[in-house]
Amino acid sequence: MAKRDYYETLGVERGAGAEALKRAYRKLAMRYHPDRNPDDSDAEARFKEASEAYQVLSDDEKRAAYDRFGHAAFENAGGGPGGGGGFGFSSENFSDVFDDLFGDFMGRSRAGGRGRGADVRYNMQIALDEAYSGRDTEIRVAVTSACDSCGGSGAAAGSQPVACRACNGMGKVRAQQGFFTIERTCPHCQGAGRIIESPCTACRGAGRAPREKQLEIKIPPGVEDGTRIRIAGEGEAGLRGAPPGDLYVFIRVEQHRLFERDGADLYCRVPLPMVRAALGGSLEVPALDGKRARIAVPAGTQTGRRFRLRGKGMPILRGAGAGDLIVEAVVETPVNLSEEQRDLLRRFDSAAAPGSHPRSEGFFARMKELWEDLRD
Repeated sequence: MAKRDYYETLGVERGAGAEALKRAYRKLAMRYHPDRNPDDSDAEARFKEASEAYQVLSDDEKRAAYDRFGHAAFENAGGGPGGGGGFGFSSENFSDVFDDLFGDFMGRSRAGGRGRGADVRYNMQIALDEAYSGRDTEIRVAVTSACDSCGGSGAAAGSQPVACRACNGMGKVRAQQGFFTIERTCPHCQGAGRIIESPCTACRGAGRAPREKQLEIKIPPGVEDGTRIRIAGEGEAGLRGAPPGDLYVFIRVEQHRLFERDGADLYCRVPLPMVRAALGGSLEVPALDGKRARIAVPAGTQTGRRFRLRGKGMPILRGAGAGDLIVEAVVETPVNLSEEQRDLLRRFDSAAAPGSHPRSEGFFARMKELWEDLRD
């Protein structure tokens, strides 16, 4: 079967630059690498094909020959790009790609293969008024920290870890298979790059021990439910002196008995006596800043009417200003009436002029039209 064009194999244009070639190869290598597709011969073939194409096109001399003669440029040079002719294989072409591609994939860091400590999650519940004003508090978190006895090295006092002889301290070993290189975590040091010959007795060579930390947390004003606050370096200690992870504080804002929140805006439903709704007047409402606001209620106010108080909502997180407080009126019908009050209401109802109840009058007019249509 004829070989595919190398540019077609990588999915790039013929004039593609070095970075475009690298990105294309990285994408294909990540997809078809044998470690990700065990026992898949088709994926292995695609990986080899992409590696061969990248090996040629990433080398200026080989690429020039390929652009001029195609695959025939290598047929007399030992059977292909990986043969023994004038275009011998060099792993240098692949070193930066493999370092970038398989560093995380092989479960190690690029700094000598030492694993960074795990991140820690801490859940904090606060009230809405605390989210409004912000809060400084202290928390206690159980994590692993660097061992005091060995300073995090994992080695006993008077000794030091030594470089792994199998990988020369790199934490990785490479094996050449034809024209491409497979990189794996060193099995002798498990990717650490170092061997501890005399482990610390306190931490048994781990370089870390459990401990409870007390940390000060600053909750900013306007924080929302689900906000995540990152505290760098306060997570689990890394193994044998590796960098620590981070602490993430997740904020849960409790529901308020009066206010509902939507972003930076606050909503509040306020009962409005029927007489005040009919005649108009004023209404006093609370705010989260501890002050009270007064609203002018126009005559004839109905349930559902909203009044907006600018700047009386929640502070905008990491921004300027604040949201609004939206007050929704709920007209309240009086209960537990005396006989005198009932008589007054009956007389009020009998004296009502047309148009004094526009919603109900309109509804019953439309209902009457519906009945007449049904009779016809």
